[in-house]
Amino acid sequence: MDKYEVIYDHFVDYTMIPKHTYINNLKLIEQFKGIEGDIVECGVWKGGMMAGIASLFHFTLNQKQRFYSLFDSFEGLPKVDLIDGLNAKQWQENITDPGYHDNCSADISFAKQVMSISGVDRVFYSINKGWYKDTLPGFNQDIAILRLDSDWYTSTMECLINLYHKVVPGGVIILDDYYVWEGCSKAVHKFLSNIESRDRIKQFENDNIAYIIKDI
Repeated sequence: MDKYEVIYDHFVDYTMIPKHTYINNLKLIEQFKGIEGDIVECGVWKGGMMAGIASLFHFTLNQKQRFYSLFDSFEGLPKVDLIDGLNAKQWQENITDPGYHDNCSADISFAKQVMSISGVDRVFYSINKGWYKDTLPGFNQDIAILRLDSDWYTSTMECLINLYHKVVPGGVIILDDYYVWEGCSKAVHKFLSNIESRDRIKQFENDNIAYIIKDI
């Protein structure tokens, strides 16, 4: 197995992301290993993606310690709005579907456990429990890698409003739900239009991974 598969297998029980997409996230993120700044994820579930990123950077790439910030309500997704579309509404109402995962809720203890498993020293990460409107405004660090897995319009917009301008030039914003949920794509387009951004939305390896490189 290559290093990406080893990392995935190590954290598979803590992520919903399919193996090929998880690995492609790691491959994309590795391209930004030379960018200085924190690594931030909004929407972490059990923390398996962030733990994989931490493992990649510190134990495979032998980089110096970075700081990792994990943001999640740990109470599941907020209620969908009309702007999120019919598919989102139907998904949230279908509580018996195997992909429902209790409305994507997970106890914070899973994230604490998996970050411990990743081997990153506790002083180099924070797990921030609460709704974005309460937790994100206080974040004030430079960001090298920002991964958004926030599904709906309002949640995605709150992330972009509070964190996009903190991403350093040449840093990356990964949009996990851009190709999945209507509300996410609407929020991204609206936000970029509002700030009159020149930044372009790209796709990685023909996978459901959209990303933006912050304009230099």
